[in-house]
Amino acid sequence: MSGFVEKPEPIQVPGLVHLHTGKVRELYRNEAGDLVMVASDRMSAYDWVLPTEIPDKGRILTQLSLWWFDRLADLIPNHVLSTDLPAGAPADWAGRTLICKSLQMVPVECVARGYLTGSGLAEYNETRTVCGLALPEGLTDGSELPAPIFTPATKAAVGEHDENVSYEEVARQVGADTAARLRQATLAVYSRGRDIARERGIILADTKFEFGFEGDDLVLADEVLTADSSRFWPADQWEPGRAQPSYDKQFVRDWLTSPESGWDRGSEQPPPALPQQVVDATRAKYVEAYERLTGISWM
Repeated sequence: MSGFVEKPEPIQVPGLVHLHTGKVRELYRNEAGDLVMVASDRMSAYDWVLPTEIPDKGRILTQLSLWWFDRLADLIPNHVLSTDLPAGAPADWAGRTLICKSLQMVPVECVARGYLTGSGLAEYNETRTVCGLALPEGLTDGSELPAPIFTPATKAAVGEHDENVSYEEVARQVGADTAARLRQATLAVYSRGRDIARERGIILADTKFEFGFEGDDLVLADEVLTADSSRFWPADQWEPGRAQPSYDKQFVRDWLTSPESGWDRGSEQPPPALPQQVVDATRAKYVEAYERLTGISWM
């Protein structure tokens, strides 16, 4: 059993219909039929949405996504219509809210990997493949791949785990033409992001995207190239053969699996609240990633 430790009650706003509570975002529809996405400060780990929030996280993710959308606009359109606060919305929504196109979403997590780690490493160690793609012998944790690869996954509900699938399975689910377009767009956006991050001393190890259709046009949706959807590593500390330091929720994962937390990941018990030092360290990593990538000081 996993999911929300404490599922929040969505804020009701006149003129907005609440559609969905996700791990991080609340989704509404406005009277014009557009989607209103509100990023919370919620933190998820090991398929649980934790009871402790990370201050400013929602705004950092939103503002970093907007920064990236601007730098990807020549590659692929995105879903953002406006950053204006909806009438009657709480002032706290400022900076964390996007008015977006209502798309026909593709039910696939589009993952690009340029380096081997995480679930890709686990599969490679067993079969020398990732999502059915054969890789060379001799790779280890943190190894750079010969070329970026498209390793899609199924989209899981809150509390369930995404499962890696083959390209052929994606083609079976969404059609060969759409699968090819997803792979091309995923690798193009990853490559642009990797190059920009590298200029700023950050390795973009892997990342996931979501896409939808507006008519026949493929559109980049949700968030993009944030510390929630990507593995960012400091380039000057990269050392294959070990776990890499990262700009993400690793402080949270490490504490949850430490004796200090007292939590058994294999049990059905929900994880405990995070201590203040873990909250502060995690927030600092999100801020550092934002500032290093954008060159803009966080407020």
